[in-house]
Amino acid sequence: MTHYAEPEGSTQAASYDEPTGWVGWIMFAAFMMMLLGVFHAIQGLVALFADEKFRVADSDLFVSVDYTTWGWVHLIGGIIVAVAGFSLFTGWLLARIVGVIVVAASAIVNSAFLAAYPIWSAIMIAVDILIIWALTVHGAEMKKV
Repeated sequence: MTHYAEPEGSTQAASYDEPTGWVGWIMFAAFMMMLLGVFHAIQGLVALFADEKFRVADSDLFVSVDYTTWGWVHLIGGIIVAVAGFSLFTGWLLARIVGVIVVAASAIVNSAFLAAYPIWSAIMIAVDILIIWALTVHGAEMKKV
């Protein structure tokens, strides 16, 4: 049972003894970050082992480096995103801050990689934005007590 206390005539939000349903958004962000990390890792493995699958030559990318470099960026970045997502289960503010930074970096990397996989990169950018929203809106309700 959720108990809240609000002073009479107050216009401020109620304070809750138990977390509300908004904590579910942080859980959603955590799972999506772990999934996003797997997606990055898959994209990295494709770049490392099957770079002929991409739409353009590596010289036509926004950041013109070979696909092997992009593969390692995606693979290492994917591992970092997945670990940051897992750390959200601790409820610490630092985990949310790192999560926002890592996911913002993911959006930037996918923007630079847009020419190679346009639809896939656009979907990953949209997921990045949704994760940032989930981590910044009601994260205080999940803080570790």
